Amino acid sequence: MLQDLLSIGSGGIVGFALGLLGGGGSILAVPLLIYVVGVRSPHVAIGTSALAVAVNAFANLTAHSRAGHVKWPCAIVFALSGVAGAAAGAALGKMVDGKQLLFLFGFVMLAVAAAMFSPRAAAGNPDVRINPAIAMRLVMIGAVVGLLSGFFGIGGGFLIVPAIMLGSGMATINAVGSSLVSVGAFGLTTALSYAFAGLIEWRIAAFFVLGGIAGGLMGVALAKRLAARRALLTRIFAGVVVAVAAFIIWHSLPAIFG
Repeated sequence: MLQDLLSIGSGGIVGFALGLLGGGGSILAVPLLIYVVGVRSPHVAIGTSALAVAVNAFANLTAHSRAGHVKWPCAIVFALSGVAGAAAGAALGKMVDGKQLLFLFGFVMLAVAAAMFSPRAAAGNPDVRINPAIAMRLVMIGAVVGLLSGFFGIGGGFLIVPAIMLGSGMATINAVGSSLVSVGAFGLTTALSYAFAGLIEWRIAAFFVLGGIAGGLMGVALAKRLAARRALLTRIFAGVVVAVAAFIIWHSLPAIFG
């Protein structure tokens, strides 16, 4: 019962951060599952997190699609190329010792925080259309981003948004909406890989998703009131991510060098 409540609360934190800031919050899913919910295996935490992130991404995709933010041809090309990378990354991740993987995950969190400290440029072409040159760039970049997403079991939105902008030249709002196709696809691919290996806690994942939905609604509602302070809130959250990353790295040192 306590673990169920902790799963809901942890999912709520991730969903709230995603709703309030529009990205980056899912990076906390794995440490929350391990250090708060009590999932002992880093691999199980990664598999469970990937499933929860995929469900939340597909749920949020609906709203962005209705608003016309998703550039479907670009999004689908990027996602399909990335799925192969995500499958390979998940296979590699399962081969790495869990404690070593968690140690590396701490440095990924630092990279996420660094990206959040740097504001995104809003420039881009809102009317971009896919062509062979754009498709080729999206395929190459998508494969690399998918590999990283699958290896660490993260949604990878912080990587996918700038990657799609780099490959296609689309505007930020379109990249955010289009990225959810890949976040969901990469997460689902990773989750299936871990599920076949028996590395998902389904009950925890279900409660985590429920908490994420509720937290997301609250985050979106608050985001409208604090829109003018969003940059400050993002930097504060990035500071939290740095602190959690430092804890993970420090906590993992004995297993790496002991």
